Parts: sequence; structure tokens; C-alpha cells
Amino acid sequence: MTERNFIQQREHDWIEFSRLVTGKKSILRKETVSFVLKFRMLTQDLNTAKTYGFDPAIIERLNILVNNGNQILYAQHNWPLKTLLRFILQTFPQKVRSHWRGILAAFLLFYGLELFFAFLCVRFPGIAEDLVSAQILDNIEEMYNPESEHFLMPRDVKNDADMFGFYIYNNISIAFRTFASGIFAGIGSLFYLCFNAGFLGIVEGHVINAGHAKTLFSFIIAHSAFEVTAIIFSAHAGLLLGYRFFVTKGLTRGASIKKAGQDALPIIAGSTMMLVIAAVIEAFWSSKHYLPFTLRIIVGISIWILLLLYFLLAGRGKNSEYSV
Repeated sequence: MTERNFIQQREHDWIEFSRLVTGKKSILRKETVSFVLKFRMLTQDLNTAKTYGFDPAIIERLNILVNNGNQILYAQHNWPLKTLLRFILQTFPQKVRSHWRGILAAFLLFYGLELFFAFLCVRFPGIAEDLVSAQILDNIEEMYNPESEHFLMPRDVKNDADMFGFYIYNNISIAFRTFASGIFAGIGSLFYLCFNAGFLGIVEGHVINAGHAKTLFSFIIAHSAFEVTAIIFSAHAGLLLGYRFFVTKGLTRGASIKKAGQDALPIIAGSTMMLVIAAVIEAFWSSKHYLPFTLRIIVGISIWILLLLYFLLAGRGKNSEYSV
């Protein structure tokens, strides 16, 4: 590759990247996906220029652009309260409603598989041990056994704060894997969605057979509204990326992925918030087994109803161009 050809092929992107890093923040917010893609290509250009020993002026120019990109990408940014509220009250529920068909399909698939495996394991008690290791089942059964030392508390967890950290890591790691694996034509997201649904159904069936159904449902009913819903959202976002990679609807593949990213990123950002809320509920409410069973069920049902109303009604009649 000659230096002249290199500059001719890549200079347009350098100019566009410079426009993004020196322009208004509103432009950068609207073109977040484009910024990330151009930044990645720019770092490759810098390595190429150094490898081929191009003019030091070119290397310095690219180095300055990369440093500017680093400052934007890794600097600490405050999310103004007004912007945060607009995202929560408008952008997130609007974006979810705009994808209601795909999300509904993911919901039906998840809960269909969960109920199928739960029924299967209740009807045929021995089948749970054929699908999940006996050690995992014993640990789960111990967690829901009121006479156990680890009643409603994972092993190696000593207090509510530890439990909160445990659930934050566990929930977000599941959601991230579910979303990120969508890059493999959406198959990865579909796999994780089905795997988690099947595993949850097996666990529920096994715990019911062990005689701890009351403990199980009073524990999961509140936080599952946020946790399971967020995981389903993450799967849909991953499937959206995989789908748009192949079905471009007349756009270039790059433009199609960019459009998918603009749709998926707000859903992932909102799902992350939901998982944090789920961890708070799970650590500081769901584990309080001394609270009356009826109260915990009523609170859990109320959370599900309020969450449903939020996604049905929040942000209606308001136009929001904000995207994460």
C-alpha cells in the first residue's frame, strides 16, 4: 500500500471523525454508533501508518484524532438529571413499544419453555437430575429450604450488601452474554434465551417437588418482574443486531447495523437499569423471609402491574429523539 493511496482511501473518514469529536455534543449523541465504528477504524489506520513508516505528519495527525477519541470514549461524563428522566419516562418505553412484536415473541418463547420444563419436571420428578447436575440441584434446594443455613442466600454471601453485589454481577453478566452473542446471526441470543428459560423451569419444577413452592414463589415474584423482563429485552436486542446484519431492507450492511444499534442501545441501557433495580429488590426485599407471605405476593403482583403500565403508557404522545 502506498502512502498516497492510503490517504485517498481513508481521508474522508478522518474528516468525518474530526467533525464528530469537535462538533456539538448533540451531534455526537445522535451518531454514537458511527463514532465507535470510525474510532476503531482510525486506530487501525494509525497502526497501518506506523507499520509502513508513512510521513510523520500523517502519523501525528492520526495520533491526535485517536487521542481526541480516547478522551471522549473513556472520559467521565455526567448524565444530566433532565436527560436521565427523559430517557426513563420517554425514550426507553417508546423504544420498547416500537419493537413490541419481536419482544412479545421473545416473551412467549421464554415463558413457554419455562412452563414446559417446569411441568415436565413436576410430572416426572426424576428428569431434573438428567438435565441438571445433582450438585446444582442440591444447592438450589438448600437455598429454598427454610431449615437450611443458606436459606434464601447464595453460598459465600454473608449480608445484604454482599448479596446485592452478587446479584448485580450475576444479572448483568447474563444479560450481556445474551445481548453480545447476538452478533452470531442472532443464534447466540436465541440460545441463551432458551437456555435460561429451560434452566429456570427445571429449577422451579425441582423446588416444587421438594416441597418449597411457597418459599420459591414468594422469593422470586417481586424482582423477577425486572430481572426476567430485562433479560428478554437483551435477547431481543441481540436478535435485532443479528437480523439486521442479514436483512438490510435496501440499506448498506453498515447502515443497517447502524440503524439496529440505534434501536438496540436504548433497550440495553434501560435493561441495565432494570437489572440494578432487580438486584436491589432481590437483596433487600425478596430475601426477607420473615415478612408475611401474603404481603410479599401482593407487592410482587403490584410490581408486575406497575411495570406493565409503565411500558404501555409512559411517553405516549411525546416525541423523543434521544438515543443512547
